[in-house]
Amino acid sequence: MVVTSAALLRLRLRTELRKARMTAGLTQREVADRMEWSPSKLIRIEAGEVGISVNDLRPLVAAYGITDRRKLEELLDMARGSRRMPFTEYRDLYSKDFMQRLALESAASVHRQFGASLLPGLLQTEEYMRAVIGAYGKDMPEENVDRVVESRLARQELLDQGEGREFSFVLDESVVRRVTGGRGVMRAQLEHLADLSARPHVTIQILPFSIGAHPGIQGPFTLFEFQAEGMEDSLFIEDSRGLTTASTSPEETRKYLERFWELEDMSLKTGVDVVLRRLAERIAEGGDELEALLQQDAA
Repeated sequence: MVVTSAALLRLRLRTELRKARMTAGLTQREVADRMEWSPSKLIRIEAGEVGISVNDLRPLVAAYGITDRRKLEELLDMARGSRRMPFTEYRDLYSKDFMQRLALESAASVHRQFGASLLPGLLQTEEYMRAVIGAYGKDMPEENVDRVVESRLARQELLDQGEGREFSFVLDESVVRRVTGGRGVMRAQLEHLADLSARPHVTIQILPFSIGAHPGIQGPFTLFEFQAEGMEDSLFIEDSRGLTTASTSPEETRKYLERFWELEDMSLKTGVDVVLRRLAERIAEGGDELEALLQQDAA
């Protein structure tokens, strides 16, 4: 089953329109002049940043010399289906790159993500979310905190849409051992992870401390893969400030895909749900190794 969404339709449409323009031998400036548009309008359409109305699309494809009725109807259907992009109501909260990430996330058939220090948003409980936001967004208005939480919970609906989607997560051991939000919050979070790992389309692996230095040591990243023809894999990299950057380089995307496979090979693959539940119990009981060592030294 191929995942279909407004984001995917817009991406396919922008690719088709760019290809049609180049086949017609026209520059963006020439097309903008012919359509009596500003050049920025066409640039944004071809970048997938904005949609295109049916009324604008008809004269545009005519300018490109597309006369095949079936092809025209296909493009018109893409335009109709791509008008409502996901999460546009949160544009004031997120960067342009992160909004692009949300759109691609909703359209991807395969989602691969490495978590280096925090749990990926798709896996977080609401209490864990609020603890994390409270740590880095101390000056964020309470209303915005609620909206960020709301948007993350809405994103997690993808995990309930198992057919046609696969999710693979590799988590550094520090992610599941750091007591975020207090013992009660972390216990509930680990139990939630264990429940998610039991779903057939969700794979959660843990990269143990015993591995030492590893290919993911530079930080977290996310890869999206699409079944739709002509859609290339996408890569998003998070920096030390938590900002997300999109990469358009196929070479870099392939490099990170190979890196993810390496991390998978190094990670705990079986019995993860059992490990998570035992760790949840240990955290609830106060079994932190560093604290235990200090107590031993004091004795």
